[in-house]
Amino acid sequence: MDLDLNALSVFALVAEERSFRAAADRLGVTRSAVSQTIQRLEGSLGIALVLRTTRSVSLTEAGDRLHAEIAPAVAEMRAALEKTAALQGRPRGCLRLAVSSIAEHFLAGPFLAGFAEANPEVDLDITVTDDAVDIVAEGYDAGVRLGEVIEQDMIAVPVAGEERQLAVCAPAYRRRFGVPRHPADLTSHTCIGWRPSPKAAPYRWEFAEGDKEFSVAVAPRFATNDMALMIKLAVAGAGITFGMEESFRASFARGELEPILEDFCPSFAGFYLYYPSRRNVAPKLRVLVDYVQQRR
Repeated sequence: MDLDLNALSVFALVAEERSFRAAADRLGVTRSAVSQTIQRLEGSLGIALVLRTTRSVSLTEAGDRLHAEIAPAVAEMRAALEKTAALQGRPRGCLRLAVSSIAEHFLAGPFLAGFAEANPEVDLDITVTDDAVDIVAEGYDAGVRLGEVIEQDMIAVPVAGEERQLAVCAPAYRRRFGVPRHPADLTSHTCIGWRPSPKAAPYRWEFAEGDKEFSVAVAPRFATNDMALMIKLAVAGAGITFGMEESFRASFARGELEPILEDFCPSFAGFYLYYPSRRNVAPKLRVLVDYVQQRR
């Protein structure tokens, strides 16, 4: 027997109202449509559920039993629909995000704390990952990544301005070993590199000379997937490292690190908040988009 949830919900209304007309009014359909639905349900069950006269409607014994069994479930479904509809009115619920570990501006405490304070009914569930996450398949509402790796069918909103990647070292390293004059010279220096996993090749350091872009495959003495460790090693004078300028700002301010090869490190489009193209964007995501746009 096929489960006809629509017919059961119509029957539940008839049982509550004891009236075909009242049930029809609540559903916004004709009395005839309600009657036909009840007849179809009775036919599929092979038993009468409703007793009809010209003046009243009552339930048979089978109708009473069925209503008693389905009434709690119908009430729960109505409540669930009402809660879902309420989400369209004001921002609330859990907002799941997949964010690149080097999206420093977005992951900064004040940025997210400010959003949470402005939207007290929105909870944030943030996964910091550098994997190529399919946010739709994985059930995320949105993600934050570099614009160059975002799929073309996504809506992308800039999180901040342009970014650039820099090679950096500690003043102590410069004094002991000097610094390269050209990125090609990095192969003769001790380097601290990044790779996403033990089986992946270390990330190639990307530069530009004039209009020509190129990369250098350094052979890192230290390789890790943790930018914080890369910075600590560089500050300790262990070698030259490479990453987003924003990641090094605090170390620059304290004099712990200094940029090198800046003439070969041009700016490029930075990080974007991205999400699937939908006609109806949930309010919890809409307020995040607005928040990001207001703080660029």
